[in-house]
Amino acid sequence: MTDSDQRKQVVCYWWYMAEESLASARREFEAEAYIFAINRLYYALFYAVSATLLERKQHFKKHTGVRASFHRELIKTGLLEIRWAKLYDQLFEDRQEGDYIALMSFDRNYVENKLDQCIEFLNDLRPLLKSLNEV
Repeated sequence: MTDSDQRKQVVCYWWYMAEESLASARREFEAEAYIFAINRLYYALFYAVSATLLERKQHFKKHTGVRASFHRELIKTGLLEIRWAKLYDQLFEDRQEGDYIALMSFDRNYVENKLDQCIEFLNDLRPLLKSLNEV
């Protein structure tokens, strides 16, 4: 297997993880587990962005590296709208607060809005991933 083939497989794996995280977020939302829904929404974006960056031969070991490269490679270049950077950053912060701040909670309407935005984000990001059509 070539490096290119292996990279394509990993890109597809990260995209699969993004879709699974989004599905998990829906289930958590329906169960009114809003902190867990926010966590899964963030990971849906994280995995999708990681797939997109890996397709461009970039990979990172830390969330902050993915976040910085997302802004640099996909937002500042105009491949994606600035609103997606704001969504990613907000969910990054929300996930941190939900995971690490005691007694944190999120409003149902807020989470529902983020869920809808994440669905749209993945729909906008998917066309940038040629590997998804090649495997």
